[in-house]
Amino acid sequence: MRNVKPRRGNVFESYRKIGDDERQFDIAFWQKQGDQAIFDAAFDLVMDYLILREGHAVEPRLQRTVESFQRL
Repeated sequence: MRNVKPRRGNVFESYRKIGDDERQFDIAFWQKQGDQAIFDAAFDLVMDYLILREGHAVEPRLQRTVESFQRL
């Protein structure tokens, strides 16, 4: 398992009416977080999915089989 450190930083808030577009706030928030934070958040989602689906979270595996390679 990887070592998770608590994150400290700024608090981001967004006040708007229900139904307003949330995408601009989300985009600005994640761009400020940086690439590693985005990757860590995506990895956490994968691990949460595994816990919910399988009851445990071990290192995720690729579940693909390569049948052939060909030049296009």
